Amino acid sequence: MKVSEQIQNQSLHTVCESASCPNLGECWERGTATFMILGDVCTRGCRFCDVPKGKPGFYDTQEPARVAQAAAAMKLKHIVLTSVNRDELPDQGSQVWAQTIRQVREACPTATIETLIPDMQGNLDLLDVILDARPDILNHNFETVERLQSPVRGRGNIRDSAQVLIHAKERGFITKTSLMLGMGEEPNEIKALIDLCASIRIDILTLGQYLQPSRKHWPVEAYIHPDTFTGYKNYALEKGIRICEASPLQRSSFKAEEALKALQI
Repeated sequence: MKVSEQIQNQSLHTVCESASCPNLGECWERGTATFMILGDVCTRGCRFCDVPKGKPGFYDTQEPARVAQAAAAMKLKHIVLTSVNRDELPDQGSQVWAQTIRQVREACPTATIETLIPDMQGNLDLLDVILDARPDILNHNFETVERLQSPVRGRGNIRDSAQVLIHAKERGFITKTSLMLGMGEEPNEIKALIDLCASIRIDILTLGQYLQPSRKHWPVEAYIHPDTFTGYKNYALEKGIRICEASPLQRSSFKAEEALKALQI
């Protein structure tokens, strides 16, 4: 069954649709999708993101089972899970995360599972709830350089994001993060953040062009030339980051399974 039919039949959400991803058509044609759990309304007001913001209300306790059923029906080999922020919940949604990972693993025992998680407000005990479910990749995005964290990400910050990635690496997980370019950052600031990624032993780094979802969102300050992306990629590899994918249309989950395969060679 097609990805779009499974998503509709199981009443699921994808970040592909909610975030207006430019790669949606290609990914869905290839039979891959990034499932977005814990609803489709986010408690954060990040100015780059097209996911609806507000008060989420309840969450569906049967969602983990439906995600697992859909992933199995699509015969996915690499499954990416993400979620909105649920800052209003005492556990930030970590238990639903763990349930979803375990049920997907049971339904798709040979598939690999990548988790693109919120920062859990820096609470490492809640992060451990997710890590104890044993995803194959722990992904959490820095999104932008340190100077632009507050105006672009609001509540998100370098400190909490770094702690999430450091803790996952200390527990032996493959770690991954992503940066958007063209938001007003300077080349030295991008290199400084790449240096940070290398210092905390990030395995996979993706760099892509920021595209403004609407006039209400953070403006595009510059369109980065493909050669500049290549330069940042080479810099990251020289610094010791094992896999770096960098191009204008690169997104965190785009061709994620290929990066994992390259890492395992």
